[in-house]
Amino acid sequence: MIDPSELKNKAESAVLIGLVTDHQDVEQVNEYLDELEFLATTAEISTLKRFTQKLHRPDGRTYIGSGKLAEVKAWMKENGADSVIFDDELTPAQQRNLEKELGTPVLDRPRLILDIFARRARTAHAKTQVELAQYEYMLPRLTKLWTHLERQRGGTGTRGGAGEKEIETDRRLIRDRIALLKEQIKQIDRQMATQRGNRGKLVRVAVVGYTNVGKSTLMTLMSKTEVFAENKLFATLDTTVRKIVLGNLPFLMSDTVGFIRKLPTQLIESFKSTLDETREADLLLHVVDISHHNFEEQYETVRQTLNEIGAGGKPVILVFNKIDAYRPAQHDPDDLAPKRVDQYSLEELKETWMARMNGEECIFISATARSNIDGLRKLLYDRVKAIHTARYPYESDLLFKDSYEEGTGDGDTR
Repeated sequence: MIDPSELKNKAESAVLIGLVTDHQDVEQVNEYLDELEFLATTAEISTLKRFTQKLHRPDGRTYIGSGKLAEVKAWMKENGADSVIFDDELTPAQQRNLEKELGTPVLDRPRLILDIFARRARTAHAKTQVELAQYEYMLPRLTKLWTHLERQRGGTGTRGGAGEKEIETDRRLIRDRIALLKEQIKQIDRQMATQRGNRGKLVRVAVVGYTNVGKSTLMTLMSKTEVFAENKLFATLDTTVRKIVLGNLPFLMSDTVGFIRKLPTQLIESFKSTLDETREADLLLHVVDISHHNFEEQYETVRQTLNEIGAGGKPVILVFNKIDAYRPAQHDPDDLAPKRVDQYSLEELKETWMARMNGEECIFISATARSNIDGLRKLLYDRVKAIHTARYPYESDLLFKDSYEEGTGDGDTR
């Protein structure tokens, strides 16, 4: 945690708030707040302090209890925090009540993620998808956000008039904008569907995983072409597609947006077209950061999200990445409790149930250290070859007369 005295001159700072409930224990909440702090850092917001409270369920009016709310308010006043960020989604009523009580902007996790997506969007498609998600998030919260819309509606000729303060007018303008954005996305979807249809008979492989697990780095390594990668959450929003040739076998590989716990439903809906690359893939490379102490939960989050978007039944290669950074947690030999997963050595993990998690074939690599990349290429070659052979059996003898070891190549297509 950063010392508040070191941040007095920073542009924006915040306190984080999480709730220990019947469904989230203390360890989980601290893990979620670690991730929330990383999200805040990605949004260029400095974290001054964390607050947690134990409640059976969130307070319907202010999410946290009145005593904790008074404590947060007093601390913020004394230390000059600019805003409050809650780890869960707040109802519109909770957000309004909290802003009234605290006198500062109040964000929840979905709003913070939406803001990060807005910063990261580069192409017209991504910007349209993010804008749609933002408006759908804002619509039920409009009572406190109409002044924010004033900045968003520049050039529309609606500033300054008495009607500017009419919430119903703002709602109508937002609904009109949402309808327009949805139509624009439909048009882009048709164009992208045509592009995917023009790619011919090539097998499609989609790289999926939790955000910041090394998908783009792996993509760069496999395709031998640069794909933007950064040690921040959601470095990739737009799907990047590369044509890759292993030995004599060409196929397409796509890098998709990373998943995260508590991903806003508005984003899942608006990014469905981007996720079509995943739904239409023949094979998924599910990348997992094995150096993360809670990689099992990240793995489950991705599986659940894949099920939500209709890609849950696809063949999978599980790629445990960052083995160079893996450090097992200490285990007391006198402790009678069984080892936790994060206390196993790497060699022990390779011999456990992880070797075939949920029936998925797996491999252990490091994309940055280039460890076992040849093993991944060979495994990928075999799986893509099997898919191609089953689909086009009459071409197999000619296409696969040479082996993978006799050469590699690479290409690029978007």
